[in-house]
Amino acid sequence: MEYLPGSSQPEESPLDFSQRIGIKFNNIGLLSRALTHRSYYNEHKDAIEDNERLEFLGDAVLDFLVAAWLYHRFPEMAEGQLTRLRAALVGNEQLAQFAGDINLGAAMRLGHGEAENGGRDRIPLLGSTFEALVGALYLDHDMDDVWKFMDPIIEPAVKRIMIDQVEHHPKSILQEWSQSKGFGTPVYKTVGDSGPDHDKYFEVEVLIDGIEYGHGSGHSKQAAAKIAAKNALEKLGIR
Repeated sequence: MEYLPGSSQPEESPLDFSQRIGIKFNNIGLLSRALTHRSYYNEHKDAIEDNERLEFLGDAVLDFLVAAWLYHRFPEMAEGQLTRLRAALVGNEQLAQFAGDINLGAAMRLGHGEAENGGRDRIPLLGSTFEALVGALYLDHDMDDVWKFMDPIIEPAVKRIMIDQVEHHPKSILQEWSQSKGFGTPVYKTVGDSGPDHDKYFEVEVLIDGIEYGHGSGHSKQAAAKIAAKNALEKLGIR
């Protein structure tokens, strides 16, 4: 199982949760439904409904909102990088992080067994409940209010994700940038090596449209090329 760090806590009422996060729901029953996991509904048949339909709606709302946010925020970004960023932002791990930021786990309505087994800290459950919360907010308010809710928490998440992607996938990001500008695929050229055969050190430069954009060195050509791509991205201001 995947968990967010933290300990299980007693359930917070939907009204208290609403007041804590500063969002007034016109229909508090809608919020209550968004917080209701299937395990709770199975044990309390008097509950209105579980949150799975709201989760479905919230998933679609988040996909659109995040795509629109990225499109307007990064007008020069290539489609491939936009797609990667969107996938990271609406993935379960990041949604669970958003949920953790507002301590959503404290308000989730769980069955006894699920709560006892640490359900309030489980990443998949937190992510799906956050989607349901967004779906409920969309129905109770409108897309503008969902935007206001998400805007301040998307920006820092995007910055962190971009740093991580540049660190781990610099060649892919550089290629997407190059192709989006009509330059084609970057060319990595080994320009030197040194050291004995068992401990070679390689120097690689990356060329775009015949012009050197970055330079890197490492104990393998792959490592040197990755560093060269990072160097190019730094020069281009893509971080």
